[in-house]
Amino acid sequence: MRYATVLLNLPYEASYSYIIPPSLASDAVFGVRVVVPFGRRRMTGFVISVSDVRPAGDYELKTIERVIDKSPVFTENLLDLAFWMKTMYFSPVGLNLSSMIPSGRRESEISPFYEPSSFSPIENLSPGQEHALSVLRTSGDKIFYIFGITGSGKSEVYLRRAEDIIREGKQVLYMVPEITLSEQLSDEVYTRFSGRVAILHSSLTPSQRLKAWNAIMSGDIDIVIGARSSVFAPFRNLGLIIIDEEHETSYKSGTAPRYHARQVAEYRRAKEDAALIMGSATPSLEAWKMMENHKIHRIDMRERIGEGKYPRVDIVNCLKEKRNITPVLEEAIRKALSEKRGVILFLNRRGYTYNYVCAECGHVITCPNCSVSLTYHKKEQRLVCHTCGFSEPLVTVCPECRSRDLSPHGFGTENVEEEARSLFPFARIARLDTDTAEKKGKTQEILQGFRSGHIDILLGTQMIAKGLNFPLVSLVGVLNADSSLSIPDFRASERTFCLLHQVAGRAGRYHDDGYVIIQTTQPFHPAVAAAQDGSVEQFYRKELEERKATLFPPFSRLLNLTVRGKNEEYVSQYAEQLEKDAFELAKSGGWKDIEIFSSSPCLIARKAQFYRYHVLLRSASAAQLLNFAHLLLDNRKIPSSLHLEIDMDPVSLM
Repeated sequence: MRYATVLLNLPYEASYSYIIPPSLASDAVFGVRVVVPFGRRRMTGFVISVSDVRPAGDYELKTIERVIDKSPVFTENLLDLAFWMKTMYFSPVGLNLSSMIPSGRRESEISPFYEPSSFSPIENLSPGQEHALSVLRTSGDKIFYIFGITGSGKSEVYLRRAEDIIREGKQVLYMVPEITLSEQLSDEVYTRFSGRVAILHSSLTPSQRLKAWNAIMSGDIDIVIGARSSVFAPFRNLGLIIIDEEHETSYKSGTAPRYHARQVAEYRRAKEDAALIMGSATPSLEAWKMMENHKIHRIDMRERIGEGKYPRVDIVNCLKEKRNITPVLEEAIRKALSEKRGVILFLNRRGYTYNYVCAECGHVITCPNCSVSLTYHKKEQRLVCHTCGFSEPLVTVCPECRSRDLSPHGFGTENVEEEARSLFPFARIARLDTDTAEKKGKTQEILQGFRSGHIDILLGTQMIAKGLNFPLVSLVGVLNADSSLSIPDFRASERTFCLLHQVAGRAGRYHDDGYVIIQTTQPFHPAVAAAQDGSVEQFYRKELEERKATLFPPFSRLLNLTVRGKNEEYVSQYAEQLEKDAFELAKSGGWKDIEIFSSSPCLIARKAQFYRYHVLLRSASAAQLLNFAHLLLDNRKIPSSLHLEIDMDPVSLM
């Protein structure tokens, strides 16, 4: 008789032993998924060991019912990674494995690979590209950061280095922050790498992802392109990890396990003896600090390739303007259209307006499930919550004073689109945000139309701000640039600067006449002013001084404990008890390096009907913080009516 140790996707840490029936003896091996009975349920489990020795203990063992996979779907390296994530992110190993492995039960006949298009590598590299590639090829270091302005040709350097690694018989992971970018990039690399390319992202069906996954496992794939979750790809011989646009917060998972892909990549690099190349025009402050401390080898690429130059940037104070598109921006758009050049209008707010307000009493119509205002969507004549997805028909009577004098305030992409169509009736205008992107194939259709010149003005949110390459663009207009500065978060200034600098980088990539107009009500804010002259190093120097004074990352590590539940009193009481227990543990154990912030409501105090309170822990040492938190949280009993979210190194405290 043979026995298997199986991990299940459960919210607590546990492994279970099962009997392997003789009929499945050759199939139930390490690394496959199996169907097992668990209580009254049937669950998918992960076989992590097989033995001829019956486990100790006087209890009845149940039998594996079915083996799902014909061959293993995870490796020893991935199992080791799942255990590391348990320590780092407080998530059970079974949950970690489940989040890594596609849930498809059979391979799909639909190709997981993106259709190729013609692309030929750049023959003559710029001096900056030549220098970067030379350093990557000759340096004995393993971790590099290409600090290159937008349009400096970082992608070509990544791909040249990837070709080197593949010639050595190793595999490459190329990570990008958005699905849109992975699809655009796959266009460029499919023919370049003889079709031995796989795309991994959440838009693929589980069976499509499983087919790509198995091809990677078998060694039939040389290079994988993907978003955050691709960091778990089951490479047999990983030689290089590339993280493009490293600063992007989308590399951090918002659900358990709350991992950061950069941290996972750093761990895999060390365990599998691979190289790591990160790159951005606006590095995260954490990466910048590591470059300053020489923990990462920095490579500068400060010139755009070809005739491209960093665009001229003008700031327009729109505090007293009544229109979304100011006269200065309108004139610039008309000039660009007359020259048959592309225009990008960027606004990081979808919908028609920010909120719907009563003119009599000032009441703002809010979501019944969340402590946020509803956004007015004019086309559907509905109010929508962008936090939980709740929507309702347009309110005609104020719920507070019964007045019928309600009106929209602020503006979103729908509003700007309407105004742009009125000002430029003959221009071909397209809007790209999550509302329009929900339609299958719509994103690629719009991007290809804009790139080819069939669309004159592209209006959008963050989706158009990063990584995309549009040769015809000469003008970028940023509307309400300071909207993100009002968010009460210590990263608000950094995020605003990065976003403005990145979106400005869409202009002037192939010509020296790029022009950017930033409309703002805070023209003298350091983040806005720094975006005007592209002074990245000066902005980072000032921002690091502020972070050091306040002891926020990268001068400390944070762990955010969020309690949520439908009864606010219970949530508040449990958070207070958690805070009290943390203080007692710190005092009794002599944890002098642990700082505990008092429990308080989250900035969004209610989300999707759940009240939210949090306790924040801070320390200069990640090891100290993790050890303290495990003592505090391991084996802790949480009431069934509550849920505890544990977020190591949070990118937002909302």
